[in-house]
Amino acid sequence: MLSSKDKTETRRLPMMPIREVVIFPHMMTPFVVGRESSVRALEEALEHGDRCIFLAAQHDASVDEPRPDEIFSVGTVAKIVQSVKQSDGNIKVLVEGMERGKILSVSEEEGFFRATIKTTSFRVEQGPQLDALTSRVTSLFEQYVKISQNVNYDSMVAAIRPDDPGKLADTVGANLQLALEEKQELLEIFDPIDRLTRVAEMLDVEIEKLNVDRSIQGRVKRQIDKAQKEYYLNEKIKAIQKELGRGEKSEFDELKKKIESAGMTKDAQEKAMAELKRLEQMPPMSAESTVSRNYLDWLLAVPWKKKSKEIRDLPHAQSVLESDHYGLEKIKERILEFLAVRRLVKDPKGSILCFVGPPGVGKTSLGMSIAKATGRKFVRLSLGGVRDEAEVRGHRRTYIGALPGQILQMMKKAGVRNPVFMLDEIDKMSTDFRGDPSAALLEVLDPEQNYMFMDHYLDVEYDLSQVFFIATANVLHTIPPALQDRMEVIRLSGYTELEKMEIAKRFLVPKQTKETGVNSGEIEFPDEGIQELTQHYTREAGVRNLEREIGNVCRKVARAVVNAQSPAPEKGGEKPVAKKIDKAVITAAKVGELLGPQKFREQLTDRRNEVGATVGLAWTEVGGSILTTEAAIMEGRGRLTTTGKLGDVMQESAQAAMSYVRSRSHHMGLPRDFYRHLDIHLHVPEGAIPKDGPSAGITIATSITSALTSIPVRADIAMTGEITVRGRVLPIGGLKEKLLAAHRQGIFEVVLPTDNEKDLPDIPENIRNEMKLHFVNSMDEVLKIALERDLEMAPLSGMLTAAEIVARSREEKVTQ
Repeated sequence: MLSSKDKTETRRLPMMPIREVVIFPHMMTPFVVGRESSVRALEEALEHGDRCIFLAAQHDASVDEPRPDEIFSVGTVAKIVQSVKQSDGNIKVLVEGMERGKILSVSEEEGFFRATIKTTSFRVEQGPQLDALTSRVTSLFEQYVKISQNVNYDSMVAAIRPDDPGKLADTVGANLQLALEEKQELLEIFDPIDRLTRVAEMLDVEIEKLNVDRSIQGRVKRQIDKAQKEYYLNEKIKAIQKELGRGEKSEFDELKKKIESAGMTKDAQEKAMAELKRLEQMPPMSAESTVSRNYLDWLLAVPWKKKSKEIRDLPHAQSVLESDHYGLEKIKERILEFLAVRRLVKDPKGSILCFVGPPGVGKTSLGMSIAKATGRKFVRLSLGGVRDEAEVRGHRRTYIGALPGQILQMMKKAGVRNPVFMLDEIDKMSTDFRGDPSAALLEVLDPEQNYMFMDHYLDVEYDLSQVFFIATANVLHTIPPALQDRMEVIRLSGYTELEKMEIAKRFLVPKQTKETGVNSGEIEFPDEGIQELTQHYTREAGVRNLEREIGNVCRKVARAVVNAQSPAPEKGGEKPVAKKIDKAVITAAKVGELLGPQKFREQLTDRRNEVGATVGLAWTEVGGSILTTEAAIMEGRGRLTTTGKLGDVMQESAQAAMSYVRSRSHHMGLPRDFYRHLDIHLHVPEGAIPKDGPSAGITIATSITSALTSIPVRADIAMTGEITVRGRVLPIGGLKEKLLAAHRQGIFEVVLPTDNEKDLPDIPENIRNEMKLHFVNSMDEVLKIALERDLEMAPLSGMLTAAEIVARSREEKVTQ
């Protein structure tokens, strides 16, 4: 093969730098001209008859106005075939490459470049070597076009001119998917034989690339099936990485390091490593891979060794508890005892307490104070309405969307092994076909078992022995006995009026004034106003409604303050003047003015003694309350009717009371067969509310005795106690709540069973000092205290008929 220079020519043409494209001779290429200098060069070329322009690529496409040294020195002389000016001012041109040219010099004329270029033409001698090279390039290009999906086979094959080596090299080079630098390299080769040889080398490389890509695609297609077609792209990337010798080990190495440093138990670490090994062998986007990855994430997320640094300073803890809560001395003592043990024992087991009390007495906030006093993290799990055992233990991983139970989810949230963990409303759990969550809590709340708690999802043992569990409940009877046995029950009774007063002054008033934006200079709560709110606007064991009413007062004062600061415009268009209001002093009268009529009746001390009406004391889930029991007699056939939605136990108490009265009828001046001709109706008001329990026994017996003997019952005395058919008075529960209820209602004299005298230390000292307590063993003692006069003073009625007894009872009521 031989090629030689045929002719060299020097020309001076307008020059246009072009971006990101190399224009080869013999090729038609459209592009858009927008730069001002390029437009002027184009216009200059169009003014001449040959319409020729020199096009050279610039090194950096981001440069808007390149200098001559920023433009490649070899370009193409092109003829402007067509130019169309667009609406945005740009010009769309179609050019045809004519020949290569090399820049000799560049000058700037009237805002555009004019280049002096040298063009060279070559003469090629035909021969076997040239024919072989031409045939090889043609064959390679046909092969390239068949493999490539970006080139049209028919049009490209038709454009090949094997009789002209230079044109053949330019045609092939222009249609290869090459980088700008590689195309520029081809353009700068003037000798057609050298250019054709370089094109053959490039075709070999590009065909090899396409074959590798096809092999990758084939490998991927063999790996996937119909269910995995959507993961095609990811598999292709994986195959490319494999072809390049790269792996996906970095992510798995990181997971392995996390597992080794997590501080897991030996069994948990072995299980995590086995799961990691399985994960490495799975396709990354498969469903099983997601499940395994989520499992490993949860294993790493729960705290295995991190612990809060516990504060064991007793004075500090006492200070925190005193500042956050008023009263509750028994509970504060228990917390300080717990901390004292922590100081003496190096690694004690976690405590499990259960706070039981009516709503609003501070059970939940007390748990938060304990966490603050001990320096631990605090997490709270509400168990109200939970009825699925999986909420505690989690679901097994075989289920779609499975997660660990709430216990481990809260441990993850805490981030430490030893938080204060509050199980709120533990008495509100229920049971259905999905299991019993209270049974699942048996393991959690057992210090002998919870060091190896097993969650269904993680399926490895987890140590809960360092957790300080605190459960809260309103009642105990709905908590299974086995669960109660695992907790130390601490009862929180209702607050006295004095305690409510102090709580309001220390906590509630400052909190509500801050939340409503009222400052201390605009409102003042004297003791008189707080007492009015406590006595006549709330009836509760806790202070939640008291806080709500204080908030109502503060909001009304806030509105008055805002109205004074922004008064309505006066008539005549005069600018209103803001008024300064005096400090709102919340006296008893002011409370009524702001909140309206009193919501609860006056204290019962003003009530008159009545026949058949006795004040009893009851315990409810929200604290103690008073319960008036009424009895009426009428002619009949000896029936005892009970109304007021009484439960079975209370109805049996009524039967026991009736049996006692019948057995003592001769001591009460009643005919022995009085019950055969009388009906007795026993009613407990507020009939929509269910009532039950044995502690109303002496109250019922007193009401029946009063109705039959027409002796009024003292209205200033309350009572509670269980009765037997022989008249013995048995002890009751909830003494503190019942005495607090009597005190709230203004009743300061109470009849109690003697066996309850041992419970007096639990009663606040101020309540004991203000109340007169009668401790009795028998019903005879109760009647002697509760009736207006002794039974011995009742008129002898042994000869009276049932009609006369009824008439006498009616006369007594009329007299009253």
